[in-house]
Amino acid sequence: MKQVEVNFDGLVGPTHNYAGLSIGNVASLNNANAFSSPKQAALQGLQKMKALHDMGMVQGVLAPQARPDIDTLRRLGFTGSDSTVLEQASKRAPEVFSACCSASSMWTANAATVSPSADTSNGRIHFTPANLTNKFHRSLEPEVTGRILQATFANDKYFQHHQHLPENEHFGDEGAANHTRLCSDYGHAGIEMFVYGRYAFDSTKPAPKKFPARQTLEASQAIARLHGLSDDTTVFVQQNPDLIDQGVFHNDVISVGNQNVLFYHEQAFLNTQNVLDEIQRKFGEQKLHFIQVDTKTVPVQDAIKTYLFNTQIITLAEGEMAIIAPTECEENPTVANYLQELTSLNTPIKKVHYFDVKESMRNGGGPACLRLRVAMTEAELEAVNQHTLMSEAVFARLNKWVNKHYRDQLSVDDLRDALLLDETRSALDELTQILNLGSIYPFQR
Repeated sequence: MKQVEVNFDGLVGPTHNYAGLSIGNVASLNNANAFSSPKQAALQGLQKMKALHDMGMVQGVLAPQARPDIDTLRRLGFTGSDSTVLEQASKRAPEVFSACCSASSMWTANAATVSPSADTSNGRIHFTPANLTNKFHRSLEPEVTGRILQATFANDKYFQHHQHLPENEHFGDEGAANHTRLCSDYGHAGIEMFVYGRYAFDSTKPAPKKFPARQTLEASQAIARLHGLSDDTTVFVQQNPDLIDQGVFHNDVISVGNQNVLFYHEQAFLNTQNVLDEIQRKFGEQKLHFIQVDTKTVPVQDAIKTYLFNTQIITLAEGEMAIIAPTECEENPTVANYLQELTSLNTPIKKVHYFDVKESMRNGGGPACLRLRVAMTEAELEAVNQHTLMSEAVFARLNKWVNKHYRDQLSVDDLRDALLLDETRSALDELTQILNLGSIYPFQR
């Protein structure tokens, strides 16, 4: 049966702002407190989705979270009307308040880990929302993320949903940002590669010293068990701790894979040759393309600034692969020259398409951060909530929705405005009707 890989991109939420909440994410910290443009950010994201749809990709949409998170602020002791809660929290606990206003769910690479039916023991697609315990503002997401995924993939004949892992740093899980699948074809069983930053229960093992390792080995192992993956097709890889300390907060900032291609920086992993040997052994005799980028060719800091590895690699209808890159890659001579050369090498990657996603990039997330990949058969695709799949009509309707509800400009101070809370709830209530999601948000329940 024919199988395709679907990209489900996250819609940027109405409270998209630059609060600099993500320690270890250089771009996020560097742009803290700058003015943001929620409308432009959302429209940029939709334009990327539509462009991939036009290239022949199946493209889906995932809804954002409801922010400000009034329920969490009440849980933390702020009382009174919603406007009073906003005012109290912004004055008495501004850091907590800022975290409860984050639009970080736009980066759906952190939404969940997904294992296609070809890999799992019961032949269903498995979803586990990431618990994101390392950052308070992101740890607020998993419950609603689970509801969004269940409303998008609702048929239990084809889809199996798991609760997120225990909310403790020993099982810190950042989702697909630290997970890569390699395969000969999307419909065939593949190798699932889990990349972790540290061992939770053994402090003698290598670990970063400056910035936190957000993914633990134990979390990755737990997800592999939950998804019914075979030891013969699963690889656990430790990320280079030195790179985490340089600002490579997720594996998808330094490595990306698609089908039989693994595109990575030479400093990405610990014990790189052992990693490649294990992948090749478990992959079998079929051809794998290991595309290593040397430090001399592209220094780590250039890779981070441009998000060279936070690009998407997609397979086009004719079988060739293309890289979906941010315009920052095009504007950096070192990276642009490398990508031009890459398309002439003996690999499946033959094209590079550049997209302006600057609103996302300034907050620390490139094109690959914005999407969750789900390999599916035709029958599984038909079982998806069809309202969430991109089309000419859905694109037009979502653009109209954004232009109606989103502000052109937003400062951190604007987040305390009770009118913004009302605007956001009105927007999301309408969105759940457009995408046929039901009552997924706390304010709707």
